[in-house]
Amino acid sequence: MADRHDTPRPLWGGRMEGGLDPAMVPLNDSLAVDHRLWAYDVRGSRAWAGALTEAGVLTPDEGRRLDEGLERLARRFTEDGGPPVGGGDEDIHSLVERLLRDEVGELAGKLHTGRSRNDQVATDLRLWGMDACDRARAHVRDLVTALTEWADGSLDLFLPGFTHLQQGQPVRAAHWVLSHAWPLVRDADRFAVVRREASVLPLGSGAIAGCPFPVDRDALARTLGFERVSENSIDAVADRDWAAAFAFAGALLGVHLSRLGEDLVLFASREFGYVRLSDGFSTGSSLMPQKRNPDVAELTRGRSARLSGALVHVLTLLKGLPTGYNRDLQEDKPALFAVHDTLGVVLPALTGAVRGARFVPERLEAALDPALYATDLADLLVGAGVPFREAHEVVAGLVRRAEETGRTLAELPDEVLAEAHPALGEVGRAVFSPDRSTEARSSTGGTARARVEEQLERLRAWIGDTP
Repeated sequence: MADRHDTPRPLWGGRMEGGLDPAMVPLNDSLAVDHRLWAYDVRGSRAWAGALTEAGVLTPDEGRRLDEGLERLARRFTEDGGPPVGGGDEDIHSLVERLLRDEVGELAGKLHTGRSRNDQVATDLRLWGMDACDRARAHVRDLVTALTEWADGSLDLFLPGFTHLQQGQPVRAAHWVLSHAWPLVRDADRFAVVRREASVLPLGSGAIAGCPFPVDRDALARTLGFERVSENSIDAVADRDWAAAFAFAGALLGVHLSRLGEDLVLFASREFGYVRLSDGFSTGSSLMPQKRNPDVAELTRGRSARLSGALVHVLTLLKGLPTGYNRDLQEDKPALFAVHDTLGVVLPALTGAVRGARFVPERLEAALDPALYATDLADLLVGAGVPFREAHEVVAGLVRRAEETGRTLAELPDEVLAEAHPALGEVGRAVFSPDRSTEARSSTGGTARARVEEQLERLRAWIGDTP
């Protein structure tokens, strides 16, 4: 083993005299952020050493020694819980190369042949992004599974469906639950698309103009698990389109999680009382002993702001950059890591909350105001040949009559219904049933039991097909 190099030397140090001004160091250094890329940096470096060996740039012995040195370094990082971050190295690439010298001596200096930090960091980050998309999809799949299981146990419960936060029509409780599952399916599928966007190999692009050595980039892509190779070296080192797509996928997922959180906040309140969250995902008040706060839903709603902010961060960072790599791109990682970390905290917590949530049947039943069936009365008239606009006006008159007399729509006498329209006289009262109302809506995607069961079947198939 070579002597240890205790004083890190910048990879670009040969150009400048002296070191950085102390005021520049904290702005320049990124190791505190990008140290988490160490496994990808080592992985990419091992692949690059192999590619240089195959190209005849390194001898087989040199390639073997570099690979073994990098493998020892990876074991060392794994055993230590990560790389050391307090040694003065400016980034993870500098750290890996410096510590590789401890393992193989001056041979470490050959590893950077034909490679720039520009294509190196782009490769590391894409490798990380591919794994990050897989982790996000797995977390989302778990939440969709929890929602599917909750819906499966709620097929024969009914609650008011809302538009404008006003009661509209009765729906199956399972149908409401699944209304939150389908956006998440789209989110998971969106991360799969982002993964494919990230799966483009930049390595071999050099700083901007490509690699002067006969490196087989297609073989390099296969070694590292990329689907294809970048087409243009200038574009390759600067392209962060996939990063913006990743941030967008996270932000839109955050919107969907926030909307689920908002519904849970409302439905768990005393005023609604439709849902009860388990104690493990609720908190009390430091002052008011009776309080039961849905903090898991509120914090989920709040954390979505971080996800939206990360998207703005990435788009603003990229706007107006000239072609090629620019050091501004160092700032892409804080936003991307924030998306990953936020999802890694929020999704498991919300999944646990959904698994422990239950409906309160008596509150659901009490919430079904007869006015919910006004549309059913209109549909009944349409079935009797009445044009819908006329049917709408007839039923609206009955709603006003009920309000004026202090009754519910269902409490209006039969003769009043018949007076409004003869077709309502004999069968109008039959519409005041949540089961009848939901079963009448049997088109695909509707609230009939069979249609909701079809949703469950499709979701189970999606869950089974989603890694």
